Amino acid sequence: MKLPLENIVVVELGHSVAAPIAGLVLAELGATVIKVENPKGGDDARNWGPPFLHGAAGMFQAINRNKYSAALDLKNDAERETLRRYILEHADIVVQNMRPGLVERYQLDAASLREHKPQLIYCNLTAFGAEGPLKSTPGYDPLLQAFGGLMSVTGHEGAEPVRTGPSIIDQGAGMWAVIGILSALLRRNQTGEGCEVNTSLFETALSWMCMATAMYLASGNVPKRVGSENGGMAPYKAYQATDGWVVIAAANDNLFRRFAQAVGHPEWPDDPEMNSNSNRVRNRAKVNALVADVIATQPRQYWIDALAAAQVPCAPLQSLDEVLNHPQTAAVGMLQTSSDGKFQLMGLPLQFDGERPAFRKNPPALAEDNDLLRPENASHRPIG
Repeated sequence: MKLPLENIVVVELGHSVAAPIAGLVLAELGATVIKVENPKGGDDARNWGPPFLHGAAGMFQAINRNKYSAALDLKNDAERETLRRYILEHADIVVQNMRPGLVERYQLDAASLREHKPQLIYCNLTAFGAEGPLKSTPGYDPLLQAFGGLMSVTGHEGAEPVRTGPSIIDQGAGMWAVIGILSALLRRNQTGEGCEVNTSLFETALSWMCMATAMYLASGNVPKRVGSENGGMAPYKAYQATDGWVVIAAANDNLFRRFAQAVGHPEWPDDPEMNSNSNRVRNRAKVNALVADVIATQPRQYWIDALAAAQVPCAPLQSLDEVLNHPQTAAVGMLQTSSDGKFQLMGLPLQFDGERPAFRKNPPALAEDNDLLRPENASHRPIG
């Protein structure tokens, strides 16, 4: 399979999650990604365990496959110059999320590099954005889930704050970085000019809050935590069966009629308090109580089968082991195994002509590819 970013070289000055996610996606798409790490321990994420998997934390291995690792002390003039020369001679893209001010101190920032190589695409992935009073403030995913408002609408009202399980701010910011980089590549193909791309964890948090923002601006009501619900639809949440939870999404009047019929209450859609989605939202407590009482009478699979037969969207709340053992997971082929059998990791959620990009190279050990930066070896070498 010929991948779309073959012959593109990326230097990832990345650590933790956000920039490494961007590097991962670019690598999965075929780019040669050189991950630059501190020789004293490497990326912090290598040590974010247990659990550890073949020498590094499982979290690190999940987001650094198909990359090369070069360990350089950027405080060392000679090693920094080796990296600078490599970027100017070979790189198409730089993506970085280093501590604010470091790339400028080391003259590895966009302005310093693009002065000598205008076709370079340089992506800054910061915590709070390129401007403003917090532009130099570092940040991590839970801090931005809190600061950006996500925690204010996640979990149950009255309970302690909850962050989403996956690092959606970090991962989302990495995805926005890739969208910006790919757009810049398209423009470079048209004009020959690169550019500086900026995104941040904070801007990503704000983007996830777009619907909550619109609802607030339309109503003046500050959104609250609603558990598994959606503020604009009902019934639309998790309900407890006798042996687990079922999420039901009867998101319009037609679906609600089918749902009511399937659970043995065809009279519900005629109730003035439940005869439209707007009325069901206004009377959410009544709707949820009625539905909860019914769902609590049967096992989870009973309702999955009954609602599926009625074409009402629903899903069981599955644990990760259930997800990984489900035949649909096997069918889509997202979980991929390395050629040596040492790793099973999630692949890219994209296919090209029905084929998913392959697991080509194990996550790198720290510094295992330093020789790639030597002048005699530094020309592009695709991953085997």
